[in-house]
Amino acid sequence: MGCVQGKYASTNSPSRGLDKLKQEHGYAAKRGEKEDGGVAGNGEKVVNRVGETVRSNDANGNVSQKHASKKIVGDDQVVDGWPKWLVDNVPFEVLSGLVPKSADSYDKLAKVGQGTYSNVYKARDKDTGKIVALKKVRFNTAEPESVKFMAREIMILQRLNHPNIISLEGLATSRMQYSLYLVFDFMQSDLSKIISRPGDRLTEPQIKCYMQQLLSGLEHCHEIGILHRDIKGSNLLIDSNGVLKIADFGLANIFNPKPKRPLTSRVVTLWYRAPELLLGSTDYGVGVDLWSAGCLLAEMFAGRPIMPGRTEVEQLHRIFKLCGSPSEEYWKKMKLPASFRPPQHYKPGYYEEFGDFPSSSFDLLTMLLNLDPSYRGTAASALQTEFFTSSPLACDLSDLPVIYKEEEPYKAKDRK
Repeated sequence: MGCVQGKYASTNSPSRGLDKLKQEHGYAAKRGEKEDGGVAGNGEKVVNRVGETVRSNDANGNVSQKHASKKIVGDDQVVDGWPKWLVDNVPFEVLSGLVPKSADSYDKLAKVGQGTYSNVYKARDKDTGKIVALKKVRFNTAEPESVKFMAREIMILQRLNHPNIISLEGLATSRMQYSLYLVFDFMQSDLSKIISRPGDRLTEPQIKCYMQQLLSGLEHCHEIGILHRDIKGSNLLIDSNGVLKIADFGLANIFNPKPKRPLTSRVVTLWYRAPELLLGSTDYGVGVDLWSAGCLLAEMFAGRPIMPGRTEVEQLHRIFKLCGSPSEEYWKKMKLPASFRPPQHYKPGYYEEFGDFPSSSFDLLTMLLNLDPSYRGTAASALQTEFFTSSPLACDLSDLPVIYKEEEPYKAKDRK
């Protein structure tokens, strides 16, 4: 979705490298804060959003329905520059701080992504010539829930401010049609495409660099109470400088440990879905994102997804085969009925699955891929593990396999 200008080099210290990155890209101050959905199979989003509500920008995360005073201009019916149909259906706080733009101010060049609730286009700003990504989101006033989830995604994006998280550049609308586009910088590739390059496996320093960026972005999300809930390679975009940015917050939600509220378990693409979600838990936290990160770490070393289940039952079987059968304490803590327990006993298979991986990665992998989410730690603690401090260290961005020609949008090459 759009290239970040400039470079930053990875350092021996994850925290020092992140501080340097923030300074170089102007993230010294936090932007003003403005203030659920599921997935089925291998990534198809479904409408099961039971038990989740939209959050807002007040101290308790509640959406206010208060709108600005309406100023009808001629027959166009706009309110502070926004189409009346949008202001009538979306809390005005969602639009606060954003500059209204018309969808007609962009030329669509190609469709680059498609999902159940959105399409993504590569486009050119007619005024500036800048290449951007337009995410056309579903907006149906006859379905109030879809409007709420769209508003929540925008509010979450407005809260986030980190070099490893995609930045919302603006909104574009059509006055006559219910068309709403989220505007982002255009990113040249994603981690899934980088991993799947034929005959070209990532090196350990490259994996450390990508993983360091992913965990740094997740640390920021979790610190401000946001769960992404769909971490996977195709949602980790990479620009022409090698900067990784977490994208697609369509399934994200506000997380507040106190007081807790039930969340839907129908989130996260199947291959990266944590066991507690597969078992139907509605009481979960940052561990679901960390499990997905662990799956991606193993995938980068293996060059393929490590648990490509076709059904939820098969996915659980693959997880238990890797992690071993859950303990009695686990079942008590999860508060799940005995019917969920596997019929056979599994011994942990970490060594068999990860035997060819660098020894320094084993502790981090077994931490992130722990059946018990309370033992997965945090993104911050993961960044302090031996994996990132042992030799070889994370490489510089200039040593990552990236795309560097815009006219060749998905042809990845190694820069020398």
